[in-house]
Amino acid sequence: MQFKVAGFALAVGLIAVPAFADDTIKIGYIDPLSGGGASVGEGGLKTFQYLAEQINAAGGLNGKKVEIVGLDNKTNAQESLIQAQKAADQGIRIITQGNGSSVGVALSDWVTKFNDRNPGKEMLYLNYAAVDPVLTNDKCSYWHFRWDANSDIKMAALTTYLKDRPNVKKIYLINQDYSFGQSVRTQARAMLKEKRPDIEIVGDELHPLLKITDFSPYIAKIKASGADAVITGNWGQDIALLLKAAADAGLQTDWYTYYAGGAGGPTAIKQTGLSHRVFQINEGLPNSAPAAAQKFETDFRAKVGIGLWYPRAVNEMRMLAMAITQAKADDAKSVAAQLEGMSTEALDGDPATMRKDDHQLFQDIYIGSFGPLDPGAKFDEEGTGWGWKTQGVVKGADTILPTTCKMERP
Repeated sequence: MQFKVAGFALAVGLIAVPAFADDTIKIGYIDPLSGGGASVGEGGLKTFQYLAEQINAAGGLNGKKVEIVGLDNKTNAQESLIQAQKAADQGIRIITQGNGSSVGVALSDWVTKFNDRNPGKEMLYLNYAAVDPVLTNDKCSYWHFRWDANSDIKMAALTTYLKDRPNVKKIYLINQDYSFGQSVRTQARAMLKEKRPDIEIVGDELHPLLKITDFSPYIAKIKASGADAVITGNWGQDIALLLKAAADAGLQTDWYTYYAGGAGGPTAIKQTGLSHRVFQINEGLPNSAPAAAQKFETDFRAKVGIGLWYPRAVNEMRMLAMAITQAKADDAKSVAAQLEGMSTEALDGDPATMRKDDHQLFQDIYIGSFGPLDPGAKFDEEGTGWGWKTQGVVKGADTILPTTCKMERP
C-alpha cells in the first residue's frame, strides 16, 4: 500500500486520551515519555504520529481515521500494565511498544490474559523494538507481532560480519542488566565461540538500566582490558552516555552496537572521533536506500526534525494498514488473521515476511558504520556532518532461526 505525504503539522509530546468516535481506529503508544528513556520514546511517538497522518491523508483505513494515543510507561513494566488497562478502558484495541523487553514480556502476557477474560474485546500488541527472543519463543502469544529482528537474529548477523574481521581479537561486552542485555551477552559468547573461537572475551559487564549518569568507571575498565572492540546492546541514554565517556577518555576501540543511532548517539560518536569504527545493526540505512525510501526519509526529516530511527515502525504501520484493508475490519481477531504469514516489501525495498509460527518478521539486516559522509550521500545525523554507511548486508532468508513457540490460537 502506498501512502502519499501531505503537508501537515505534527502534534508532539504526550497526547491526552480523547473520547473517540466510531470512525476512529485508536492505537495506544505505550513507551517512555519521561525519565531516562524519554528521548527515544518521544522520537518513537513522533514517528507513529507521522505515519498515522500519512494514512489519514491517503483516506484512512476503511473510511476511518487513525489516532495515536501517547501513554507514558516510564520504562516500567508495572506502569505499562496500568497504561494498557487505561487503553482498554478507552476502547483502544491495538497497542504498540518497543523500548524495553521486560515491558514487552509483561505487555504480551497481560494482553493474552485480557483477551481470555474479555471475548469480543480482544487487543493486539504490535512490537516494534522489544527484541528479547523469548517473546517469539517460549512466551510467544497469538496476540503479539514483532517487526524488529530479535536479539539472537541481530547477534547472528553481527557475528557473521565479525567472522571476516581478523583485526578484532579482544572483545569487551557491556550491557544493560535486564532480559535483553543478558540475552545479548549470552548469545555474543555462544556465537563468537562458534564463529571466531580465537577471539578473547576480556570483559563482561552488566549495569543498571537507564540509571547510570557517568560511565567513566566502565570506560576505564574497558581501556585497562586492552579490548580492541566492544559489543553492546545499550539503548537510549545508556548508549549516548557510554559513548560520551569513551570520547572524554580518548578510548580507541571499535564499537559494535544495536542502537548507537538513537537520540544523542550520533553526537557522541562524532565526539569520539572514531570515523567508521562505530557500527550498528539495522533494517535499513538511509544513504544506501532506494529512491522511494530516500524520498520518505527526506519528507520525514522535514516534518519531524529527526532521522528515521525506526524503519521497522514504517513496516509495522504499512502492514497493519494492509491487514485492516484486506480484512475490511479492524478488530483484533480479523487483523491478526491477516498479519499471520503476511509478505510485503519493506521500506528499503527488501522482502519482509511475518512468520506464522511465532509472529517474528524476517527481513534483510544491514551492518552500517558511522563517519564523514561520502560524496553524494544525503543524510547526516544530528547535524554532525557524519552519517551511516553500509558495510554489509545479511539477507532475510539467511537470518531465519528456529523457534520454540507453541502458538495457542483462539
